[in-house]
Amino acid sequence: MADHIVKAYDKELEILGRKIAEMGGIAEKMLSDAMDALVGFDTRLAQTTVDSDPRLDLLQRDIEEQAILTIARRQPMAVDLREIIATIRISGDLERIGDRAKNIAKRAIKIHSEMHIPRATIGLRSMHESAAILLKDVLDAYAQRDAERARDVWTHDADLDALEDSVFRDLLTFMMEDPRNISFCTHLLFVSKNIERIGDHATNIAETVVYVVTGETLPMDRPKGRTTLSEAPTTVV
Repeated sequence: MADHIVKAYDKELEILGRKIAEMGGIAEKMLSDAMDALVGFDTRLAQTTVDSDPRLDLLQRDIEEQAILTIARRQPMAVDLREIIATIRISGDLERIGDRAKNIAKRAIKIHSEMHIPRATIGLRSMHESAAILLKDVLDAYAQRDAERARDVWTHDADLDALEDSVFRDLLTFMMEDPRNISFCTHLLFVSKNIERIGDHATNIAETVVYVVTGETLPMDRPKGRTTLSEAPTTVV
């Protein structure tokens, strides 16, 4: 009977892990598609990205409900409890990453009728590449239970912050050069903020991975590339 219970418990953890992996895949694709839509002024792709968000929301709710039921049935301790709590935390951050990607896609739809400045998106593309790498690396760190890789993600979020500063300055310059650029560039400023926040959610996941693997919590203050122009990072609680 005990062996049967252990196998059933392992199966529940496996299902939670698969759902996290599915959420991660959806979040990565939403981010990629949102940026492709923005850069390519593709409203159809942007709408497809927006339409993907409900699936991510549903998976998060499924994970939370199953995790709570598993805790109630199994009453796990120590490492096992950390594993289950981690799925709740990570699913929440992935859902919010999806929300940020959806916001970018909505901006792509709004700027479709604006005067286009293709060179104004160059910095955003660099930000996207950085954020996409952070997200991929932290999902791999979770799948492999690799605390060191997670720590690297946590540290390199500062690079994304520095890129946001650069984009901020560039967009201000475009607006000062020609007032007709103001509306377009203002939308892009919101996009840069959403990408920066995706980096913050990736570092949240990194903190959770380190906690799962080692039982330790990372410092409250993350390494930052700057101290202004952005809202304070969200800390995993």
